[in-house]
Amino acid sequence: MIRRHAPPRYLFGATTARTGDEMSGPALLLLGVAATGTAVTGSALLAGITATAAVGGPAVGVLLDRALRPGRVLAAVLAVYAAGLATVALLLERIPLAPVVALALGIGLLGPALSGGWTAQLPRLLSPERMAGANAWDAMTFSTAGLLGPALAGAVAVWAGATAAVMTAVVLIALAVPVAWALPARPARPEPSPVLGELAAGARAVLGNRALLRVTLVSTVSVTGTGMLVVSVPLLGQRLLGGAEHGAILLSVMAAASVLTNLFLAHRPLSACPDTVVLVCVLVQAVGMGCVLVAPSAPWLVLAAVAVGAAEGPQLTSLFAVRHREAPERLRTQVFTTAASLKVSAFAAGAALAGPLADRSPDLCLGVAAALQVGAALSHVAVRPELLRGRCPLGR
Repeated sequence: MIRRHAPPRYLFGATTARTGDEMSGPALLLLGVAATGTAVTGSALLAGITATAAVGGPAVGVLLDRALRPGRVLAAVLAVYAAGLATVALLLERIPLAPVVALALGIGLLGPALSGGWTAQLPRLLSPERMAGANAWDAMTFSTAGLLGPALAGAVAVWAGATAAVMTAVVLIALAVPVAWALPARPARPEPSPVLGELAAGARAVLGNRALLRVTLVSTVSVTGTGMLVVSVPLLGQRLLGGAEHGAILLSVMAAASVLTNLFLAHRPLSACPDTVVLVCVLVQAVGMGCVLVAPSAPWLVLAAVAVGAAEGPQLTSLFAVRHREAPERLRTQVFTTAASLKVSAFAAGAALAGPLADRSPDLCLGVAAALQVGAALSHVAVRPELLRGRCPLGR
């Protein structure tokens, strides 16, 4: 382990950056409504900071993979991202909306650094035998951020206004900058090569390695269904919890279940092959979403949400384990940021698809969400990974 940069500091930086990221979306939505009186502005800003993630992920990954000190590059990216968010909040009521949305689109290019950019640094902090537990802790920072971020955005907006909520997100991201700056350097600077060549190499690393291709495809399809479930939450609250606003409780239940599951796995890592755990988790999510669809009362609905959340935690932990195992060292960050950008875009696509479906029939929307989890499981089975000596054998 690298003694001068202990894992707790890494977890602090990752948690604050990711909580700020999770907070920024709801805060921008609230800011748009507060500034213009219409949800269209807030949705345009949120779309702006997520729409370009698929483009920015590979590029940010190349930037970090080419650096001798990737932590300092990551720190600079975080600082620019935080400054961009602050600028959006300050300019929204002072200039026309179009250039503000354009700025949000530019900021969105850097978004994958807050997720995949951090995770790719873990192998330089820990010995290989400690990575299993570390993956669970790292995955738990996502669940914690998902639990705290929206709640903080709402609380700060009520207490001090939507602009203050955005600025709080900015402060949280900024707190991670010195932690990223202190991340350890590589033993030697990577050999320089053309950027387009490295982008192509990163794509080949994911598409050409069947294990990486499989978990990337599974997670992308799965998170599309999750995006649809999130949009359906207010309708579920209206149906069984006494009000649409109470539907947000289900998101907190899911996030809490994910945190608790990963907290357990951090102390008792699973001995099963992570590839197999991914399959089991998407099947549990499919069953859980199906139970959400047919839940006859509030207790059953909450129990189904617990099942979905409890499966999300180990799924993410196992995804990280497969990527750390399979990704080439010189392309590691690009693999993680590309996967992160695809998940952001897939979540947004699922949320966009869910809107008209939920208006037509909430049950249809939830049914499609559950079907996507089944589709994720089928894609896991369809993409057969090569048998590699010293790695998880097929069927283990």
